[in-house]
Amino acid sequence: MVTWSYDNTFEGLLTLVFDCYQKKVFPDKITGTGNSQFVLFQPDYEVLTDDAKGKRVWDGLHKKISDSSCQMVYYSFLSEAKDVELVILNFIRKAFDSPVSIELNFGDKDVLELLKLDRTVMREAERIRMFVRFQKTKDDIYYASFDPRYNVLPLVIKHFENRFADQQWIIYDTKRNYGFYYDLKSTSEFKFVESLIDPATGQIDKSVMDKDEQLFQDMWKSYFKSMCIKERINPRLHMQLLPKRFWKYLIEKQA
Repeated sequence: MVTWSYDNTFEGLLTLVFDCYQKKVFPDKITGTGNSQFVLFQPDYEVLTDDAKGKRVWDGLHKKISDSSCQMVYYSFLSEAKDVELVILNFIRKAFDSPVSIELNFGDKDVLELLKLDRTVMREAERIRMFVRFQKTKDDIYYASFDPRYNVLPLVIKHFENRFADQQWIIYDTKRNYGFYYDLKSTSEFKFVESLIDPATGQIDKSVMDKDEQLFQDMWKSYFKSMCIKERINPRLHMQLLPKRFWKYLIEKQA
């Protein structure tokens, strides 16, 4: 069994594709160097991420398939699904080797798998856009956190840059321990070393909370409660439209 490893980044995976073609050796298994799971054997090949190599693969793929299908590849990678790297590699190889576009060949298992992953990731990203709740700090920074099933944070940042361009904000993925900070001019990625955030609820500590934030939260809870029509409560539909795993980050759902 031939094993390749890479650094868990999309650029690293594209570099891996380049190196596979260059060495004419393709993997049976791909592992991430950042994975915490125990590995019995060392990989046969370790990839050093090279942006230039990755760009050559990405540009070449755009010549073989549409932009939307290239996006599908990236979105599928963000799913972090088991063995998704092999599925992507197989798809790219087929795209490069085929004289015609393979993107509509839904009888191909790799094409179909990427399409399924693409849709689930897009659905999760849309939920984040809908369900994120900001809290204001004393420093006039609006903070929100969540723990999505998939690594969708890169897909929603542009939305928040456009929607809240006049505010400083932080959006943090507590599951993967990284986030983005917008300072009214640009957005940068960062990680908390220490924070005054409750990891269970995403609530900021009262010591750093803006003096009016608790008032606004209470008003929102009151509004949410008053708008509820008890005779029309449908718990099953409610949880279908608003999955329970998001409730801990929603102010209106806090006891």
